[in-house]
Amino acid sequence: MTRSWLAAFLLLSSASAGAGEVDRQLASSLLAVSQSRLPEALDTVDQLTRTHPNFRLAQLVKGDLLLARAHPLRTLGNTGRASGELDQLREEARQRVRALTETLPNDKVPAYLLKLPSDAQHVLVVDASRSRLYVYENRAGLPVRVADFYVTIGKAGIGKRKEGDNRTPVGIYTVNGYKSPRELSDFYGSGAWTLNYPNEWDQRQGRTGHGIWIHGSPSDTYSRVPRASEGCVVLANDDLVRLGSYIQAGKTPVVITESIDWVAYDVLDARRAELSSALDTWRADWESRDVNRLMAHYSSQFRSGKQDFSAFAASKRRVNASKSWIKIGLDRVGLMLYPDRPDFALVSFEQNYQSNNLSDRTFKHQFWSREDGRWKILHETSL
Repeated sequence: MTRSWLAAFLLLSSASAGAGEVDRQLASSLLAVSQSRLPEALDTVDQLTRTHPNFRLAQLVKGDLLLARAHPLRTLGNTGRASGELDQLREEARQRVRALTETLPNDKVPAYLLKLPSDAQHVLVVDASRSRLYVYENRAGLPVRVADFYVTIGKAGIGKRKEGDNRTPVGIYTVNGYKSPRELSDFYGSGAWTLNYPNEWDQRQGRTGHGIWIHGSPSDTYSRVPRASEGCVVLANDDLVRLGSYIQAGKTPVVITESIDWVAYDVLDARRAELSSALDTWRADWESRDVNRLMAHYSSQFRSGKQDFSAFAASKRRVNASKSWIKIGLDRVGLMLYPDRPDFALVSFEQNYQSNNLSDRTFKHQFWSREDGRWKILHETSL
């Protein structure tokens, strides 16, 4: 057999613990082809197409293997002519095999996951460049990878700005809830997990659009090519069901990035300590009732609702004038660096505010930005 596109897969290694059976079967078939074991390759992919007859990529590989009995394989989709659809299926093959051939660094984690909230059992991280969604388990605030899935993103890529641009947003979101297949058309397959796009920061940036979900695939399609959605993150239906076991509506964070920035645990520890210290100093300075000390933690571009920096400072002065003491407790603290912006962070917590004349609990999102080497609060929302 002549050297072909399949030679690129000669280095296939064993699948990672989180990879799905479909990826393993497809990779096993491709490896057998690259080693000239065509009968074994055809048997493996034949099992895959019997289980998932609507898996277009597997059907294409099977067709190539049948043709290989008479002609050497030179490319996936051995039609002899160019085709946009074939190019997309080739990209799906590359991404699926890449997930098994490129070993993720076991001593590194995504840079964004500084500290996970205590009540969030898992966090999802979407790497658009790899067409992959990774699941990290929260172990005492630290992330440990437990699963991953092939995904489809927007037709126009990532970086959503406006309604209808067919892009998947970049940012940090929360799974709001679940829509069952009974509530949806067949287009969404086995259901949909809704996200809070546009979040507070998206809205401040003037980004528009809605209905960005993590959902399944139509019943006549096992999986879609890497860029095929209108902005959603799309999985095969059986993968969406598996993913659902890791999701808590209202609690599970979702990070969407162009390409994951991996850092060592000691780097993560140092960044976490720095931001945690800034948050704790903010809390202590609020308790001091010294408004000048408190406002030093806020950017001059700060906004909260309709209040800018000046209005917010004036409000704090009025409120603190009636206080003889203030005590602030922070629970369920989450610290996450924003994708593609290492000097920007989303800080979330449940705030327990107590004073001589008022006590209340509020859940807050704060967006912090590093300005002149110091972390400052740029935006705040009470949820």
